[in-house]
Amino acid sequence: MATVEIYTQDWCGFCARAKGLLSGKGVAFTEIEAPHGSAEREVARQRSGRTTMPQIFIDGAHIGGCDELVALDRSGGLDKLLAA
Repeated sequence: MATVEIYTQDWCGFCARAKGLLSGKGVAFTEIEAPHGSAEREVARQRSGRTTMPQIFIDGAHIGGCDELVALDRSGGLDKLLAA
C-alpha cells in the first residue's frame, strides 16, 4: 500500500473533503497539521510550491490539493497509485 501524507489546517472544508475521500477508500494516511505561520506550512510550501491546503503526497510525489485528488479518483488513477 502506498504512503499518503496530507498537510491540513483547521476549519478547511477542502481538507475535510480530501480526508473523507481517502478514509472512505480505507486508506491510511499521515495528517500533518500546517496552520498559517507554522514550520509545517513552510515545509508543505517548499515541497508543493503552493500555499493552499490541503497538499497531498502519495509515495512522496505531489498529487496536488483536494480538486486534483478528486479528479484523480474520478479518472481511476487514484486507485492505481494507492495500489502501487
